[in-house]
Amino acid sequence: MPRAGYGAASAGPGGGGLRNHGGPGNGPNQTLSESEIVEAALRVVREDGVEKLSMRRLSRELGVSPMAPYYYVADKRELLDLVASAALTGVRKPPPEAGPWQHRLRDLIDQIDEKLRKHPGLGDVLIEQMLGKQLDLIAAVMEILFDAGFDDRNVLAAYATIHTYLFGRARVNPRDRTALTDAQLPDAVARAVHHIGDLRGKYTYDFGMEVLVAGLEAQLVRQRDGHVL
Repeated sequence: MPRAGYGAASAGPGGGGLRNHGGPGNGPNQTLSESEIVEAALRVVREDGVEKLSMRRLSRELGVSPMAPYYYVADKRELLDLVASAALTGVRKPPPEAGPWQHRLRDLIDQIDEKLRKHPGLGDVLIEQMLGKQLDLIAAVMEILFDAGFDDRNVLAAYATIHTYLFGRARVNPRDRTALTDAQLPDAVARAVHHIGDLRGKYTYDFGMEVLVAGLEAQLVRQRDGHVL
């Protein structure tokens, strides 16, 4: 998980913490703001997938010259870092006094999920960056896990599980329910697909988070009892 809410990026043209790379091709009529670049990048991700996001594709989406984005970001990797940082701004690590580790972990993950809902396409960007350049938010999650009592190996395993659930679920794309129910489905599937609309909603998110936290609690007990996976 990339950094969010742990300090602003260095200031640059257009405001919002963009860095000035001084590249060619960006005249006075092509001044861009951070929010314009971030939202354009997220539109490309939603429409074409993160693998199709490039500096040239971004320039077309913004309606500027192919070299204009280089004035603000050096390459695709820096662009992804910018998108992650800007979209996740405001996420805060709950302090230890906020409650037990389960409560603090859920609070932190809920904040991130809220940003994912606000910025469709963000999950595709973040799942590519499990150990990205910006590490503050990764550290926030891991510190909570260490506070809970997980050892080094299990902290990494737990973080990877959280990362995959949180950002991977954004890629779930339920098919049309009518098309599914019209098909010849096994009885168990036919019964379950009546609730397919829940897959991207709060119910399924809460269900998954409760399972995830309960699983972490169980693994912590196994670790304390000396079980080795």
